[in-house]
Amino acid sequence: MSGLQRTALTLAIIGAINWGLIGFFRFDLVAAIFGGQAAVISRVIYAIVGLAGLYCISLLFKPSEEIERVPEIE
Repeated sequence: MSGLQRTALTLAIIGAINWGLIGFFRFDLVAAIFGGQAAVISRVIYAIVGLAGLYCISLLFKPSEEIERVPEIE
């Protein structure tokens, strides 16, 4: 798995945890840390997490051998 794939997956997991907190406890961690949902930094973080989630969709259609392949060192 490449560094970009790991980063996107990590961000998607963070987003999923935040949505879980919202669903179970009505607590938005991103908004609490960065000054509310309307704060510019919060919106940027939401957008980045959303883009990471969209990128992770591409992982669904890649063969598992391609995702888990370790690059050979020459």
